[in-house]
Amino acid sequence: MKTPPRLEVSELFFSIQGESSYAGQPCVFIRLSGCNLRCRYCDAGYTYEEPGTPRDIGEILSFAGQYPGFPVEITGGEPLLQKNVYPLMEELLKAGRKVLLETNGSINLARVPAGVARIMDVKCPGSNMHEHLKKENLGLLGPGDELKFVLCSRTDYDWAAALIRKTALNKSVTIHFSPVQGELDPARLAEWLLEDRLPVRLQLQLHKIIWPGIDRGK
Repeated sequence: MKTPPRLEVSELFFSIQGESSYAGQPCVFIRLSGCNLRCRYCDAGYTYEEPGTPRDIGEILSFAGQYPGFPVEITGGEPLLQKNVYPLMEELLKAGRKVLLETNGSINLARVPAGVARIMDVKCPGSNMHEHLKKENLGLLGPGDELKFVLCSRTDYDWAAALIRKTALNKSVTIHFSPVQGELDPARLAEWLLEDRLPVRLQLQLHKIIWPGIDRGK
């Protein structure tokens, strides 16, 4: 008997979306295990430090089915490291769900099914991982997709702003600038955005404001 496709899952939960244009909405989260990057400020290290739980696609779909009508976000870690994430996304789309994929930009997005909203994290120099960006991914994004820049400093801000101006990314996708908590004052970032009239959105992690100190399942 053929074994059903499985994924290594860190956690499944239903919560308030804390980031992206969907912030504030109730959302189903499928957090997969494993990551190929080690960002200096990572707040989900448990996804690669601890073993995941093997779950077949049917189990995951059953969990999402408990919350009909709400978006489903697949995140990590880095979800595209697991090959069975592609059939999972396809099955969720077939079920009529709005599917969000949060990815770190280091893996080619060409295989992601049409209809999935891709939320790509562009790593800035302060992460120590910025050289892992697959720049071809920027050309694969379009309406409905989003970019997130997590900023530690003015250096990160200038780097991100230069990339946006060079590529004119803001004309095709929604862009968010998010300050690292405890390193970059959101008010200072707001001042820079207003001074430069940069066409991006300032984003705070809503879930951390609602549930301070809780790192999992929120």
